[in-house]
Amino acid sequence: MIKQKPLQIFSKDADMGIDVVKSPVKLTILEMLRSNDMEFDEIVKNTGKSKSTISVHLKSLREDGIISYRLGESDSRRKIFYLNSKYLGSVEVSKKNEIEETRAEYLIENIVENDGDFTVLLFHTLRSMLIQEGINIDPVLHSTGIRMGQSLYNKLYDDDLEVFIENIAEFWETKGLGKLSFKLGQIIKITASDCFECELLPKTGKPACYLDTGIFQALFSEFFGLPVRVIEIQCCSMGDENCVFEIEPFKRK
Repeated sequence: MIKQKPLQIFSKDADMGIDVVKSPVKLTILEMLRSNDMEFDEIVKNTGKSKSTISVHLKSLREDGIISYRLGESDSRRKIFYLNSKYLGSVEVSKKNEIEETRAEYLIENIVENDGDFTVLLFHTLRSMLIQEGINIDPVLHSTGIRMGQSLYNKLYDDDLEVFIENIAEFWETKGLGKLSFKLGQIIKITASDCFECELLPKTGKPACYLDTGIFQALFSEFFGLPVRVIEIQCCSMGDENCVFEIEPFKRK
């Protein structure tokens, strides 16, 4: 039995709301366009579908406002398709099973009786329930983290990188978000212990700290005045003891 692809959720402008995409062919097209803009013939080749089938689906996605296209610079007959909306997340449609991390006994033992902050209980339970229901909101968490990091930047800023980093670590620990340590170099490595975002989440084998990733991305992008790439290479939800992030500024050409 072929596993059904997760439904994808896209946000258009404020007046048009959101779209939930269910068609397997459309899902395949959108997965490709989330990575790269693509020409019509490339889409046909990579989907293995006929030109007429792809034309129908592309037309439908354009009419829904999810994608658009531009004409090629050297050849105006070429259409290059791209996402015209924001990817919000996905929903698994397979049968859901209750996971341990949502059970009352687990919450009481790991948070309530451990003198944990009640807001952590709320956040943890919400994330665990979303995972249990097959709902992926990682892109929304990442965007939220970026907004938070932009808001925090002026409070934590210092023109000395080491002092700036010390300010971040102090803020993290003071607010009960965990403990941070840093290793400086061309790639900055952040190790987070007692991570508030994922420490008690189910072990999914995938990184889960998209809120943290967004915060670090915004803070260091602002500091360097350059876009930065932030990758979580270790995570408690992957079975690791700590969460580890690598931060690398993009160099100007």
